[in-house]
Parts: sequence; structure tokens; C-alpha cells
Amino acid sequence: MGSKIYVGGLPYSATEQQLSDLFAVHGAVESARIITDKFTGQSRGFGFVEMASSDEAQKAISALNGTDMGGRTLTVNEARPQEPRSGGGPGRSGGGGGFNDRGGKRDRW
Repeated sequence: MGSKIYVGGLPYSATEQQLSDLFAVHGAVESARIITDKFTGQSRGFGFVEMASSDEAQKAISALNGTDMGGRTLTVNEARPQEPRSGGGPGRSGGGGGFNDRGGKRDRW
């Protein structure tokens, strides 16, 4: 099973191929992905690389953390599992009595 690595501080112009090539020097790269904004398609400046083994991943982390890529300092470490997100946002959860918080007047539909 591969080992997933977080890579932060990427130049916004970096490509997934460049990211893969950077890590391939240190071992077999299974995948390289740069995270982009879902509306603009612009890079968000970070990504993930999956290496074939945890030994290769550790070598890559040690070798590349703090190095420079395109004038930016890379942050390279073992990826942590994504935090669960709450769905929805404020309001709109549960029922109500039909009264608002302004003096008990009934909402107008």
C-alpha cells in the first residue's frame, strides 16, 4: 500500500507532472495531484503525492521539506486524514413554531 504525502507552498504555476518528477527522484510515484479551486480552476498552492512505499515516502519527506520550488518554500509531510465536515451551515435545521425573534410576529410567507 502506498503512502500519501502532503505538499504545501507550491508555486501556483506548478503542474502535476512537475510535482511527480520532483518526487520521482526519491522513489516510485503512484500519483501526484494539485488541488485547485473548484470555481476558477486556479491552483490552491498545495497538493498530494502518493509514493509506492512508506520508506520511499519518508526519504522524499526528509529530502524535500523546506526546499525551494519556483521561489517558494515547500512544506512536505505525511498527509493526515481529512477532517469530517459538517453539512449545511447555520440555520435551516429543525422545525420552528412559525414565529421569528422580533416580538413574536408571525413570519410572512
